[in-house]
Amino acid sequence: MNEVNCPQNSELSKLSPMNEAPTIKEMVSELVATPSMSSTLPEYDLSNQGVINKLAGWLDNLGFAVTINEIPGRPGKSNLLATLGEGRDGLLLSGHTDTVPLDEDRWHSDPFSIKEESDRWYGLGTCDMKSFFSLVINAVIPIARAQKHGRKPLTHPLTILASADEESSMSGVRALNAADIGQSRYAIIGEPTSLRPINRHKGIMLLRADITGQSGHSSSPDKGANALDASVQVIQELIRFRDYLKQTYQDARFEVNYPTLNLGCIHGGNNPNRICDQVTISLDIRTLPGMQNRNIYQELATKITNLRQDTGVSCSLALLHDPIAPFSNEESQLLDTLETLAGSSAGSVAFATEAPFLSGLGLETIIMGPGSIDQAHQPDEYIDLNQIEPTVAIIRALVEKYCL
Repeated sequence: MNEVNCPQNSELSKLSPMNEAPTIKEMVSELVATPSMSSTLPEYDLSNQGVINKLAGWLDNLGFAVTINEIPGRPGKSNLLATLGEGRDGLLLSGHTDTVPLDEDRWHSDPFSIKEESDRWYGLGTCDMKSFFSLVINAVIPIARAQKHGRKPLTHPLTILASADEESSMSGVRALNAADIGQSRYAIIGEPTSLRPINRHKGIMLLRADITGQSGHSSSPDKGANALDASVQVIQELIRFRDYLKQTYQDARFEVNYPTLNLGCIHGGNNPNRICDQVTISLDIRTLPGMQNRNIYQELATKITNLRQDTGVSCSLALLHDPIAPFSNEESQLLDTLETLAGSSAGSVAFATEAPFLSGLGLETIIMGPGSIDQAHQPDEYIDLNQIEPTVAIIRALVEKYCL
């Protein structure tokens, strides 16, 4: 990754030494007002640099050592790492700076402006997961102030990671290496879990099945090979494979206790009077801990590739990007701490996070943050205000335990 100096931008000039950060609501409002959608479709994909710059300004003013790293091959995309204190075996608080794209016409308020109503803040990213950064910064202000005045020095470093592209390719966390976070031992990812510790989640593969035929005039069907006809057989095979996964693999710790296969979208052809020569079916598969994504992919690819070989139609299966592995952390001191602080036992979720990547770099990793996943990726996304104070209290307790 290419290292960039912390920007001397307007965010820094807004803050005086006696006013280390805006209020929580002001920070959430500024982050929500800064669009940072990521998408596998270029027309919806935006830079996250505006969000990174705001966080860099606030954290630099609090005394954090801030580094911004550009993501190779992803112009306009960066990770931020901000560290307070020195040494090793520290705590990493991690989140992503991007949101999903949106259907603005389905919102009942401006998605880029906070609307407070019924003890909720509405806005794109309030839940998933811009509010988390604001709560982290608010929680560490007294700790950072004490550091500035030489009181109560940190015995282990506190690091904040703000990553790029979690909602699409996860290019940000994929670009990290052990040296980037070598000071940290424990990691908490602040995804929306309603403040319940999560120590396992499913993996995910986004796949594309391509069906290629031969175009021609619809009045002479024998002179072409219809990919749309062949797609019926491919879909039937995908449904059979979905049933096979459900019958073969189960894990009672998950609410949906089997792997899922979702047929997401289909595109093909361009006119009713032409023989359709190309169909693409996009799907996802969510795997359980203990399953190997690559093995499942190869098994399905063999079935798809062997279809229609004698009819002039060919079929293939491709990954839209590298898979995300299932995650599981069954025995963890950090998990015990979080269960105590949250007053809740650990659970499992079906959505994927950056946890497998941080765990793969040697960090003891747990997912826990404010907001509910039920509100994420939805029109009128919101975070309940009753999550604010408990989150700040838990973060402060974690920093005191693992850094002081």
